[in-house]
Amino acid sequence: MMNSRFAMAAWWLCGFLPLLAVAAAAADGAKGSSEPLIRLSTENGHAPTPAPRPAASAAEEGVMKWAVLVAGSSGYGNYRHQRLCVVVDARHDVQADVCHAYQILKKGGPKDDNIVVFMYNDIADSPHNPRRGVVINHPKGKDVYHGVPKDYTGEQVTAKNLYAVLLGNKTAVTGGTILIKLDGPNVYADDFIKVLRQKHASKSYSKMIIYVEACESGSIFEGLLPQDLNIYVTTAANAVEGSWAAYCPRMEMPPPPEYDTCLGDLYSVSWMEDSETHNLKKETIKQQYEVVKARTAPLNESSIGSHVMEYGDTTFKGDMLFLYQGFDPAKSYIPNRQRLPSLKGAINQRDADILFMWNKYEKLNGGSEEKQRALREVKLFYTGSIWTAVRVFESQCGSLTWYGMKHMRAFANICNNGVSKTKMKEASISACDGYDLGKWSPLVQGHSA
Repeated sequence: MMNSRFAMAAWWLCGFLPLLAVAAAAADGAKGSSEPLIRLSTENGHAPTPAPRPAASAAEEGVMKWAVLVAGSSGYGNYRHQRLCVVVDARHDVQADVCHAYQILKKGGPKDDNIVVFMYNDIADSPHNPRRGVVINHPKGKDVYHGVPKDYTGEQVTAKNLYAVLLGNKTAVTGGTILIKLDGPNVYADDFIKVLRQKHASKSYSKMIIYVEACESGSIFEGLLPQDLNIYVTTAANAVEGSWAAYCPRMEMPPPPEYDTCLGDLYSVSWMEDSETHNLKKETIKQQYEVVKARTAPLNESSIGSHVMEYGDTTFKGDMLFLYQGFDPAKSYIPNRQRLPSLKGAINQRDADILFMWNKYEKLNGGSEEKQRALREVKLFYTGSIWTAVRVFESQCGSLTWYGMKHMRAFANICNNGVSKTKMKEASISACDGYDLGKWSPLVQGHSA
């Protein structure tokens, strides 16, 4: 079975949850030329957008379809990222997203041998899972875990293995199955784009679509992905914002009461639920993109949701979705353009972990050592990143002192917006480089945190 998974693909559908999902088709593209200067999509310098192509013909229905599904997060708190088998996700709900995606594909898309699944596989049997062995992606949803292939799990989820699978390099694969860890420093935009260029140069696909569920997911492609690789990408967020979790405790559509965690991701459940409720022989890539975009960032709720983006080759957005996701005969008579319910109360991904720990804390017996330990975990999780930011700042700019403490809210905002330690250090050096700390040095005053 392993060898068959590396055969040349005709149609590809790759999924990174929370990062991405991809679909592709039979081989015929020229090698993309490299561009030495990286430009943002808003800047001049890109090649003109290719002319739109004619819609797919009926003959393309029989083209072989492949899918790579990646859930890149581990731990029960990231339940939501593990549902989708056609996308790349980095949280628990991501694993749920990946599994859900697999079930969609299974009903009408690639055969099992043509679907490669990457996921840590640590939530179904987690002691925190109230329904052991079951994974759901909707408050009233069925089990999406059953039957999902475990091709690459645990430590086998690496960038090296992912790239080897995408390129069909059997000798480079380590282990028997593949999963990519997207919550660690393992996948970089330039490396991934390089792999996509190599894939295109090998002429082993015709078209590819990629769905990416991740915070700042637009940063992987903005100004980097060429328009001539026959690859269309849609992401959960732009380059500078977080993505959002859905079906969380205390939302208008919460999970069953025994669950402490979010069940899915706003972007991922939006495109999957759209696929499940439509005849994909009558819905185009463009139509689904517009539906998901509107549901992920409701116009009347500007503080909720993220901006769904698109990158790469947009000339085949008129293709029907069944060419990539397959067709479920049971959906033949479903009228298109059904309205999906609003997902009010969605929360930012970075708040979802705190919500999970707090709900777990609240359910424990009052006064117990276990409850006190859970509270300490919540405090440590919330304050740890703030203290790190303060220490990085003080190492370059001096101790905050009592007066400076009034700006702690600014450090909290920095952490809540996901600014990395490296970026914080660069900003601090830029602001305070050459400043003689003197008696305000933390070596004299001590750190505030």
